[in-house]
Amino acid sequence: MAWIYLVLAGLFEIGWAVGLKYTDGFTKLWPSVGTVAAMVASFFLLAQALKSLPIGTGYAVWTGIGTVGTAVLGMVLLGESRDLGRFFCLMLIVAGVLGLKLASP
Repeated sequence: MAWIYLVLAGLFEIGWAVGLKYTDGFTKLWPSVGTVAAMVASFFLLAQALKSLPIGTGYAVWTGIGTVGTAVLGMVLLGESRDLGRFFCLMLIVAGVLGLKLASP
C-alpha cells in the first residue's frame, strides 16, 4: 500500500508543480486553490508512504515522479524543449526510480 501512496503523492506533486505556472504568482484564485490542495494531498500521501518505506527511497521516488512528470507536461502543455538530450536525462531518472523500487524492501 505504501508504494500506491507514494505513486499518488508523486502524481499530486506533478499537479502542484505544473499548477504553480498557472497561479501567476498566486494571484489567480482557482489555480492557486487547486495548487495548494495538490500540495497538501502530495505531502499527506508522502507522509503515509514513509511510515513503512525508507526515507531515502521514498523521497527520491517522489521527486523522481514529480520531476519526470513535470518535465513531460512542460513539453506537452507549455511548449518546452523536446530535444533528445532532455529525453535521455529523463530516462536516466526513470531508471533510477525503478532501480530504487527494485532494491527496496
